[in-house]
Amino acid sequence: MTGVVGAIVEAWDELRIHRVRVLLALIGVACAVTAITGITAAVTMFGQAMQEQNERMSGRDTTLEAWSMGPSEAGMTPTEVDAVVDAVAERHKISYHSVRATADLAVRGGESGTYVEWSAVDVDSGIITRQDLEAGRWFTESDADRLAPVLVVNQAFLDAYADGAPVTTHPKVVIEGESPVAATVVGVVPVQWNDEGPRAIMLFDQAVRWFPDRVMADSYRFWVPPELADRFAEVLPRDLAAAGVPFDVQQPMADALVIDRVLQYLVLGVGGFALLLGGLGLLNIALVTVRYRIREIGIRRSFGATSGRVFFGVLMESVVATTVAGVVGVVIAVAVIKNIPIDRIFGRPLDDLPGFPFDAALVGMACAVGIGALAGLIPAIYAVRVKVIDAIRY
Repeated sequence: MTGVVGAIVEAWDELRIHRVRVLLALIGVACAVTAITGITAAVTMFGQAMQEQNERMSGRDTTLEAWSMGPSEAGMTPTEVDAVVDAVAERHKISYHSVRATADLAVRGGESGTYVEWSAVDVDSGIITRQDLEAGRWFTESDADRLAPVLVVNQAFLDAYADGAPVTTHPKVVIEGESPVAATVVGVVPVQWNDEGPRAIMLFDQAVRWFPDRVMADSYRFWVPPELADRFAEVLPRDLAAAGVPFDVQQPMADALVIDRVLQYLVLGVGGFALLLGGLGLLNIALVTVRYRIREIGIRRSFGATSGRVFFGVLMESVVATTVAGVVGVVIAVAVIKNIPIDRIFGRPLDDLPGFPFDAALVGMACAVGIGALAGLIPAIYAVRVKVIDAIRY
């Protein structure tokens, strides 16, 4: 252990003496390590962001979609169908599931011909789709027992039917029907795309209570454990069909949406090429340095220094140099990645923002140490193969 520490200290002292020679080569190594570490970390963090974006549209990565295949065999109402689905989900101990229903409703006021996109869901839909809000709140279980419906809408709906009133004032709108109903807005969802029209979401239980003939349950979502997704995809349609509810269950997506791998490999390739160039520069400098130190090496050998000690000492000079460059590159990569405004890139903050991946730092340091070992290998072999008498006479 003492020999290793001594070799490292000796290598550091030699680097300090020849610091001007190795500086430019180490700058290239540090830049390459920054690129490799940063890209490895960015792929992990951006992959999480892209996955969350995808989950907001289609549910979590192990969400099963059960699509309605037409009216039930017994002519059940949407409420009865919902009760059957709830029973099946409870029997299989599925913690989160939600209906996805459409409705044909009109709102009093607003400009003539304005179309409102209505949907009815359960409380669990907010968890399954990572529903975030710009203001207000999402539905709660207690909302189903309220004497009037509550709505979660977008800003276009507020502008069209509530004169843009903030949700904190609990604006009310009147939903037309045989018996018009006053509904309270409790939350505002973010805009999904440019020029989005009015959009409103209502609890399914409230929708079928006040508008039973104008609500249709199109599909259900079941968020299941990943290891049980395939089995549930086979069991659910069979159990629903046995209860007289024809649904076609769609398998979950095999892969989450991530950053294009071609771009990742391209940038990693450029970083690897830059790392190789830095290593070649360091190799040339190490060879020149060893030639200048041939007499010194011969004297050390004559005083009993072994070939292994000389080999290890020369090799460690390059390894220590690239290790320092690797630490600098990793620190720069961490600083850059931590300051990337992911919420601006994707329009909203991440729910599960990952920390800087430790494996990315390990990859960067491994590349730095590896290129240092390769760059120091040839000079170390050259130093060992020189005969002692020739080295002293040099």
